[in-house]
Amino acid sequence: MTSLINGNASGHAGDGDASRLINEVVGVPGGIGEPARLARAAAYDDFLRGLLPAREGVALLAVGGLGRRQCAPYGDLDLVLLHAGVPGTDELAASVWYPIWDAGLRLDHSVRTVAEALSVAQDDVKVALGLLDARLVAGDPALADALIRTAADHWRRTAVRQLPGLREVTAARWQAHGELAFLLEGDLKEAAGGLRDVGLLRAISAAGITDALRPAVRAAHLRLLDTRDALHQQVGRRVDRLVAQERDGVAGLLALEDGDALLRRVAGDARTVGHALDDAFRAADRLRSGRSRGGNGRPVRRPVARDVVEHDGELVLARTAIGARPDPSLSLRVAAAAAATRLPIARATCEWLAAYCPPLPAPWPADARAALTTLLGAGPGLVPAWETCDRYGLIDGWLPEWTRLRSLPQHNPVHRYTLDRHLVQTAHEASRHAREVDRPDLLLLGALLHDIGKGLPGDHSTVGVPPAEAVATRIGLPAGETALIGTLVRLHLLLPDVATRRDLTDPVTIASVAGAVGDTGTLDLLHALVRADAAATGPAAWSDWKGRLVAELVARVRTALDTGVLPEPPAPDPALLAGPLPVVHLTGDRVAVAAADRRGLLATVAGCLALHRLEVISADASAVDGRALVECRVQPRYGLPPDPVPLSADLRRAVAGDVSVTQRLRGRALAARGGGAAPRVVWHREAATDAVLLELRAADAAGLLYRVTCALDEAGALVRAARISTLGADVVDAFYLVGGWPDDATRARLEAAVLAAV
Repeated sequence: MTSLINGNASGHAGDGDASRLINEVVGVPGGIGEPARLARAAAYDDFLRGLLPAREGVALLAVGGLGRRQCAPYGDLDLVLLHAGVPGTDELAASVWYPIWDAGLRLDHSVRTVAEALSVAQDDVKVALGLLDARLVAGDPALADALIRTAADHWRRTAVRQLPGLREVTAARWQAHGELAFLLEGDLKEAAGGLRDVGLLRAISAAGITDALRPAVRAAHLRLLDTRDALHQQVGRRVDRLVAQERDGVAGLLALEDGDALLRRVAGDARTVGHALDDAFRAADRLRSGRSRGGNGRPVRRPVARDVVEHDGELVLARTAIGARPDPSLSLRVAAAAAATRLPIARATCEWLAAYCPPLPAPWPADARAALTTLLGAGPGLVPAWETCDRYGLIDGWLPEWTRLRSLPQHNPVHRYTLDRHLVQTAHEASRHAREVDRPDLLLLGALLHDIGKGLPGDHSTVGVPPAEAVATRIGLPAGETALIGTLVRLHLLLPDVATRRDLTDPVTIASVAGAVGDTGTLDLLHALVRADAAATGPAAWSDWKGRLVAELVARVRTALDTGVLPEPPAPDPALLAGPLPVVHLTGDRVAVAAADRRGLLATVAGCLALHRLEVISADASAVDGRALVECRVQPRYGLPPDPVPLSADLRRAVAGDVSVTQRLRGRALAARGGGAAPRVVWHREAATDAVLLELRAADAAGLLYRVTCALDEAGALVRAARISTLGADVVDAFYLVGGWPDDATRARLEAAVLAAV
């Protein structure tokens, strides 16, 4: 008989009724931890046995969490009704499924014969994995045993061939859900390093390929299950994504200090699981394909570095390195060899190094510094080699500061990694720019240490200098190079902050950066570090526009440092100075307008751009020969750029004073007012040659620049330049106001007008 009921179905009750029904009808207890999970499994078993009458040739099997007796408070039930072709199976199935739905339970169910179940498992590796967890709940034990034994035997015989396909499916899941260790709101089940990956480890162990469920993995698995239990209990329904608003509550249920402590624990457990799975997949690869072997059939040992050889696709220690007292730099040299060759370090080698490699002296010997530079400059091989060493505690021996940095969350949507991974990733990105600087070794070390101050009280660029210099001194850098590392840490945000928030044509801007940097060698190091830092942060941290601004700033500062003369500001676009007014030019991300000189032109242009859903990221306003010039860099707020024809027409009408366009601007922009944290205004009196700088820090919103420039204009302020910097959901907008603005009361009135507009 073919399967008549096969698929997924959700319970009849909604989430709000589910907990009441589960407790009243099924008697499933809540609670967190292994005893609570076992108690829930026992309650489900008792409930399900009452639904299936004793009958030969029929068995009810649990798979998934119930099969493993790892039931979450609001987890699904995964059941297989197994039969031997007996009549009335469809009616029997309905008599089992409907009471489950009526109890408010989510159900994944199938009805199959042994042959059908094995056939599906042969075609679908996920079904094959599910049957490895199968457990008899009620019914015919002989029938259940026939499927369970045969499915396990089939998996052992075919696992090596099926794992490549499973690996592709797993990689697609990782791509969709990301890496749990680095996510602020990760899916505890589906993300890389999560609970589903533990299922893969269990399957690889069941196939006899390798011992994938070592004690550290089992402990990490139990903690992840506890976290999911607490999340279900906190929310009151089934949910696997650890969202921000639930973190502190979940942490409290797990007796952890706060949400950050929870994130760090989850990150560590996810890394343990992920590292074990990498090991397991490599073991399967070796078993499937084999490696080059000598005449005796054993894997060939190939030297790759001093005291390091390749053996069966992994790096191990040479026999001479094990026999003598090990060199303190041995672990660094092994890591450098792994990064350079992109070969994994064997697990036994990592364990031996962690147990027997002596600590490095202070200062480090030269070969240890050289190995660190090789490791940091290895490019793509750096991250996996570093992560492996970190799993076995080797990094803490090199850098005691790493304990504080490990898995530290960065609560900023721009960042995609925890702090420790961000630092390593920055070093990897910095290796791409090694040939652009005179001291690539200092660039790599500065990249690794640039954010070492995060997590300490105060500005991380300032408080990070002493620990960074302490590391540089410990590894043996001379005083001058140690001071340069401190400079890189202190100034690593200087170039992007100035480039996006200051007028690069103002001599004061260039002079201040040149004075802070001091020489072109440091300038080159900072320029390379900025680009590496942005690439390691995430896509939102960099853009072509920001890259052009930083490059322009670097070029101007270099001229000042090389010649001692500040560069002249660029001349206005000649096309804006000729022809009848108004003039409108739209080219790529640039909008340029020339109109009759009058107040409020910048506000009018900004509003018209907001009307067409364009964000202004920089703006310059000037007056030449009776013409008011406004030049803006823009980007679409959503989707594709607007049609240039209506945009150009609206700009022409608006700057010519068309009232209908102005009314549309006000209606659209004022409707876009948003909430957020309280805005702030900061004044900078010495930041410009002929102006004072008003810096607005506020929540981002469509039309914000229009509202603020209108307020400035109505208050009598003349804006000659503006820089718009968006940081996630916030903006830091800098306005150059012509004049000295020395009077406190006048500044206070202007500040109040700006804040009211926000």
